[in-house]
Order: sequence, then structure tokens, then C-alpha cells
Amino acid sequence: MDIAGIRLRGVCKVFHFDCTDVPLAKGDYAVVQTERGVSLGRVVQRVDGFARKNPKTPLNKVIRIASAEDLAAHQENARRETDAAAFCAKRIAERGLPMKLVRAEYLLDRSKVIFYFTADGRIDFRELVKDMAHELRTRIEMRQIGVRDESRVVGGVGPCGKELCCATFLADFEPITVKMAKDQKLSLNPAKLSGVCGRLMCCLIYEHTSYARQRCETCAAHGPEVSEPAAAEMDEGEELAALLTEDEEGTP
Repeated sequence: MDIAGIRLRGVCKVFHFDCTDVPLAKGDYAVVQTERGVSLGRVVQRVDGFARKNPKTPLNKVIRIASAEDLAAHQENARRETDAAAFCAKRIAERGLPMKLVRAEYLLDRSKVIFYFTADGRIDFRELVKDMAHELRTRIEMRQIGVRDESRVVGGVGPCGKELCCATFLADFEPITVKMAKDQKLSLNPAKLSGVCGRLMCCLIYEHTSYARQRCETCAAHGPEVSEPAAAEMDEGEELAALLTEDEEGTP
């Protein structure tokens, strides 16, 4: 089986598709079948003759190499998404719904528009969907996302001065915990440990393995002498945990 790694628009993660008998090369644009529908993405890698360990789970397929018409439709969809998002935001405000629209996305064949939004709880958006279907004349899907996903979609600059990791190269969100900050001897200040999304910063995990290994080596070298300071840190960590919300404890 030939497999292509394809990055879809607005998503850092690389998805794998079955591209057997499709002459794709790195850098090409391809039309693929996803769980949501037909989408367009760019090939970032290709592996030929790959033997899958779990062939019972089929991969989605590459439908074709993107044509000039596909690319033109993709650009037209981007323009329509701007208009759809503006109309949706207007209707949300008029109906007074407690939700925040993040973005709109047209599928390549315009068979469906997906609206991504954030909200504190469940929203009854049935009347909103009717408004959107009447205006856009296509199927409407409302998808609630978390604040981390919102930051990934919107992008921005982190406290370090660089673009957000989640918007540039992170494929998945790893669980981040207060213990990682404790192991690195960082100030247990929620304002300094939180990213622009309000959750614990993703970069806390980058060097955590080295710090954890060093901590284990120190414990092994000094034995029970380090047990009391460790217990004191635990109390400090528990105090910080009380200041943070449950989600900030590490769930993506």
C-alpha cells in the first residue's frame, strides 16, 4: 500500500491516506475523502509499499490530484467562509446565544458548512441552524471546540515572543500537569504558567522528561533525605491546583 501524509488547511496534524495508484508527490495538492467529507490538502510526505500492522482499519483514500478547478473552488470557498462567518456571528448576536464563533469551513464540494464555536455549556442552536441553512442553502454543522483548539485555529504570539506552538507545529495536545512545572522549579504562578488559551502552556512538556530523569537520579543518590522537601513541594502544588480550574490540570 502507498500512503501519503497530507496536511489539511488550518490543521497542523498530518493525516495519512491511501494513495495507491495515485501519482502524488511531495508538495502536490490532493482531494481526499475525510470523515467530514471531501477536502483538499497538501502532500507533505509519501511512503510506497508500506505494510500496515493493523489492516482491519481502512485508511481514507486520496480521490485525485487537485485540478485547477479544485484549487479555484478552494479559493472561492475561503471567500465564502468569510461571508458565512460574518452572517453567523450576526445571527448569534441577534438571538443572544451564549457562544463564540471561531471560524467557518466549507467542504470542497460545498455540500456542508461547518461552524466551529466555543461555549461554556450546551447550546440550543436549532433555530440558528435553520437561519444558516436558509441563507447558505446547504447542510450546516455546528461543532463545539475547546479553548485550546480555538487558539490553534486563531493563532497568535505566546509569552516567549514566538508564534503559538499549537498553531505552527503541534500535531496533538498532550496532557499538561502542574507537576511538570514543579519538576522544573518554575514559579507556581497561574499567570506565568498559562498560555493565551488560559490553560497550562504546552511547552511545559518539552523538557519534562529530562527534569524527571534528573529528579529520579537525585532521589536515588540521596535516598530518604529528599523526601521531606518533596512533600513540601506537593503541598505547594496542591495549593496551586486549588487556584486552577479542573480543566487547567491538563486535559486538552
